[in-house]
Amino acid sequence: MNLSLFLFLIGILGFILNRKNIILMIIAIEIMLLAVTLLVLISSFSFDDNVGQTFSIYIISIAGAESVIGLSILVAFYRLRGNISIRT
Repeated sequence: MNLSLFLFLIGILGFILNRKNIILMIIAIEIMLLAVTLLVLISSFSFDDNVGQTFSIYIISIAGAESVIGLSILVAFYRLRGNISIRT
Protein backbone atom coordinates (compact mmCIF):
# COMPACT_ATOMS: atom_id res chain seq x y z
CA MET A 1 0.00 0.00 0.00
CA ASN A 2 2.87 2.36 0.71
CA LEU A 3 4.42 1.53 -2.65
CA SER A 4 1.28 2.51 -4.54
CA LEU A 5 1.03 5.76 -2.56
CA PHE A 6 4.68 6.51 -3.30
CA LEU A 7 4.17 5.83 -7.03
CA PHE A 8 1.08 8.01 -7.09
CA LEU A 9 2.97 10.89 -5.46
CA ILE A 10 5.78 10.49 -7.99
CA GLY A 11 3.19 10.70 -10.76
CA ILE A 12 1.65 13.86 -9.30
CA LEU A 13 5.05 15.50 -8.87
CA GLY A 14 6.03 14.46 -12.39
CA PHE A 15 2.85 15.97 -13.79
CA ILE A 16 3.25 19.24 -11.87
CA LEU A 17 6.97 19.73 -12.40
CA ASN A 18 7.12 18.82 -16.11
CA ARG A 19 4.61 21.22 -17.59
CA LYS A 20 6.79 21.93 -20.63
CA ASN A 21 7.26 18.36 -21.85
CA ILE A 22 4.05 16.64 -22.89
CA ILE A 23 5.66 13.20 -23.17
CA LEU A 24 6.70 13.31 -19.52
CA MET A 25 3.19 14.44 -18.59
CA ILE A 26 1.74 11.37 -20.33
CA ILE A 27 4.25 9.14 -18.54
CA ALA A 28 3.30 10.73 -15.19
CA ILE A 29 -0.39 10.02 -15.86
CA GLU A 30 0.50 6.42 -16.68
CA ILE A 31 2.42 6.09 -13.40
CA MET A 32 -0.60 7.39 -11.49
CA LEU A 33 -2.94 4.91 -13.22
CA LEU A 34 -0.58 2.02 -12.54
CA ALA A 35 -0.33 3.04 -8.88
CA VAL A 36 -4.11 2.90 -8.59
CA THR A 37 -4.09 -0.48 -10.32
CA LEU A 38 -1.51 -1.77 -7.86
CA LEU A 39 -3.64 -0.58 -4.95
CA VAL A 40 -6.73 -2.30 -6.41
CA LEU A 41 -4.76 -5.53 -6.82
CA ILE A 42 -3.43 -5.41 -3.27
CA SER A 43 -6.93 -4.81 -1.92
CA SER A 44 -8.30 -7.59 -4.10
CA PHE A 45 -5.79 -10.09 -2.79
CA SER A 46 -6.41 -8.97 0.79
CA PHE A 47 -10.16 -9.43 0.56
CA ASP A 48 -9.91 -12.56 -1.66
CA ASP A 49 -12.08 -10.97 -4.34
CA ASN A 50 -11.86 -11.65 -8.08
CA VAL A 51 -13.76 -8.51 -9.08
CA GLY A 52 -10.80 -6.33 -8.13
CA GLN A 53 -8.48 -8.36 -10.34
CA THR A 54 -10.89 -8.01 -13.26
CA PHE A 55 -11.19 -4.31 -12.59
CA SER A 56 -7.39 -3.94 -12.61
CA ILE A 57 -7.22 -5.50 -16.07
CA TYR A 58 -9.86 -2.98 -17.15
CA ILE A 59 -7.79 -0.10 -15.72
CA ILE A 60 -4.66 -1.31 -17.54
CA SER A 61 -6.51 -1.50 -20.86
CA ILE A 62 -7.91 2.01 -20.36
CA ALA A 63 -4.40 3.29 -19.54
CA GLY A 64 -3.06 1.74 -22.73
CA ALA A 65 -5.81 3.32 -24.80
CA GLU A 66 -5.17 6.67 -23.13
CA SER A 67 -1.51 6.61 -24.01
CA VAL A 68 -2.26 5.63 -27.63
CA ILE A 69 -4.70 8.53 -27.97
CA GLY A 70 -2.27 10.92 -26.27
CA LEU A 71 0.61 9.93 -28.52
CA SER A 72 -1.54 10.21 -31.65
CA ILE A 73 -2.54 13.73 -30.60
CA LEU A 74 1.15 14.43 -30.05
CA VAL A 75 2.02 13.25 -33.57
CA ALA A 76 -0.73 15.44 -35.04
CA PHE A 77 0.54 18.40 -33.00
CA TYR A 78 4.07 17.78 -34.25
CA ARG A 79 2.89 17.71 -37.87
CA LEU A 80 1.14 21.05 -37.46
CA ARG A 81 3.78 22.94 -35.48
CA GLY A 82 7.06 21.16 -36.23
CA ASN A 83 7.97 20.75 -32.54
CA ILE A 84 6.38 19.20 -29.48
CA SER A 85 7.13 21.95 -26.99
CA ILE A 86 3.97 23.18 -25.31
CA ARG A 87 5.25 26.69 -24.61
CA THR A 88 6.83 28.24 -27.67
